[in-house]
Amino acid sequence: MKGPIKRFIARVCGKKFVGGVRRQETGDRRQESGDRSQYSGVSIQESVFRSQLFSPCSLPPTSLSPHLPTLLDFLNRIYYDRGLPGRCLSHPISWLSTYCYILKLRIASAYQEKTMTIETVATKPFSDQKPGTSGLRKSVPVFQQPHYLENFIQAIFNTLDGIEGQTLVVGGDGRYYNRQAIQTILKIAAANGIGRILVGTDGIVSTPAISGLIRENNAFGGIVLSASHNPGGPEGDFGIKYNITNGGPAPENITDAIYAETKVISSYKILSGADINLDRPSSFKLGTMDVEVIDAVTPYVKMMEKIFDFDRIQALLTSGKFKMCMDSLHAVTGPYAYAIFEQRLGAPKGTVLNGIPLEDFGGGHPDPNLVYAHDLVEILFGQDAPDFGAASDGDGDRNMILGQNFFVTPSDSLAVLTANAHLVPGYQNGITGVARSMPTSAAADRVAAKLGIDCYETPTGWKFFGNLLDAGKATLCGEESFGTGSNHIREKDGLWAVLFWLNILAVKGESVEEIVRSHWQEFGRNFYSRHDYEEVALEPAKEMMARLQKLVLDLKGQQFGNYEVEYADDFSYTDPVDGSVSKNQGIRIGFTDGSRIIYRLSGTGTKGATLRVYLESYEPDASKHDIDTQKALQPLIDLAEEIGQIRQSTGREQPTVIT
Repeated sequence: MKGPIKRFIARVCGKKFVGGVRRQETGDRRQESGDRSQYSGVSIQESVFRSQLFSPCSLPPTSLSPHLPTLLDFLNRIYYDRGLPGRCLSHPISWLSTYCYILKLRIASAYQEKTMTIETVATKPFSDQKPGTSGLRKSVPVFQQPHYLENFIQAIFNTLDGIEGQTLVVGGDGRYYNRQAIQTILKIAAANGIGRILVGTDGIVSTPAISGLIRENNAFGGIVLSASHNPGGPEGDFGIKYNITNGGPAPENITDAIYAETKVISSYKILSGADINLDRPSSFKLGTMDVEVIDAVTPYVKMMEKIFDFDRIQALLTSGKFKMCMDSLHAVTGPYAYAIFEQRLGAPKGTVLNGIPLEDFGGGHPDPNLVYAHDLVEILFGQDAPDFGAASDGDGDRNMILGQNFFVTPSDSLAVLTANAHLVPGYQNGITGVARSMPTSAAADRVAAKLGIDCYETPTGWKFFGNLLDAGKATLCGEESFGTGSNHIREKDGLWAVLFWLNILAVKGESVEEIVRSHWQEFGRNFYSRHDYEEVALEPAKEMMARLQKLVLDLKGQQFGNYEVEYADDFSYTDPVDGSVSKNQGIRIGFTDGSRIIYRLSGTGTKGATLRVYLESYEPDASKHDIDTQKALQPLIDLAEEIGQIRQSTGREQPTVIT
């Protein structure tokens, strides 16, 4: 120990304590089992312990100030039996670690309350801080501009009424800039009177886990740091969104208010002081605010255990007759996947691929689709392929499901889960309804009709499902963009979907392909594909959409070859719960045979624009279900080009990604 630290601990704890620790640091590990003499020089008399516990703690001397982080880390290691020999810090004097823990809190509190000050920093608005469908997403260099992050966080706090003294949950997917952003957010939160913050170890928490923690802890809300499936790294993307008290993304009235505040903000408040240690579970004081660094994995695993039949899934994974692999794409779900599949469910080591979160996702694109999860696709479509494969995205809320040589579209996945929900313990008493985003295929609609439950069509963005879930109108929700979830939280949930599929497989004893083909046999097949034109010039793309908005006004009843237009509009949604209206949500062209063409500009990219074209054709004839999807949709692909003039507007001959 350094001199100032040793002298301060000696003054507060007693010289024997310091001597004992010094002997530990020099390697004196006594081995006599059960011999109290092994604690010689470390023991603190219980009377001393009690008197110190309840007596005022002196402030650290000025000379100690530069060493405070080291002191707090030292006490952390004692409390958690890390870094120092554990034998003399455990039973029978386990109260010693408790003493150190309380001492740590008192030192930190006394020091920080005296030395930390709230600063008010003058700033100017940025013109580009309008949240999209999933919060504010920009490149890392944009967020690193002076005051940019601070402005947006302060705008959130300025917008929320009654936030003083409340609890928030903070975490991110571990991408580049995550740790730095969290330290800034904590200091701004402390300066704005937040009472308590829960933050994940290393600042890493999956978006579904954040939603669960908000609900479990009755928190006021949460701040999620992620750009989801967008790439990371110093030149990659970063994102921030605010989740409300139900655990779901803030609705439009709140995000609109935040945006309005960003346009007039003139200052932000921030607490001065050193960063806190996020490396291990612990507790800190930032001014008057409590910060708890927590293990975010265990609560999530326990939540999944309450929904799914883990015993049955474990029997499947340990049977020796079933193989699976889970690709976390070096993103946030790695620790969760290890804990669930390899540790709790007994899957063989190596089941989880790319399970260590990396700031740049290993140089990859953490988007679970056939293009960006190509390594997993090659495994499932190669020789000796596993029976089941899955992938998740950057923040863990999306999923891709694969069988041997078989890809399950997200739209079909939602329909299959809806049809088989009764096989899962958490939904065995039935589901109240299902909801899908407008571009998602109508496959789930057909299941809902047979089950006699409602099916809701919402705009793109998980926030639109929140009211339906809160009101009990829907139990399962899904989006074509590889997102599925339920009323257990208020976010989509990638690992939840994987476990749902495994539960169905364990009960039915059939392959992924057999389950999906059986579903088509009963309900018909919705051939479906999405064509993405990424990073196209923004203005021509906007002009194309403006032209289509005018065109659809007169399309109803028109004939295009074998296709007759049944309806055409710029989708508008009226929330059945609160009556709120969301307009301009995408161009829909529906035909009398159930086919659809949809055009949307995505709100989740950070460079240029992404034009998404969705194509859907319904086929009830089982003899035609094996037709290649792109061939089955070719007439609609040609018609989408004819109506939209995509090549002319984008300058692209082919889509960037086809899923």
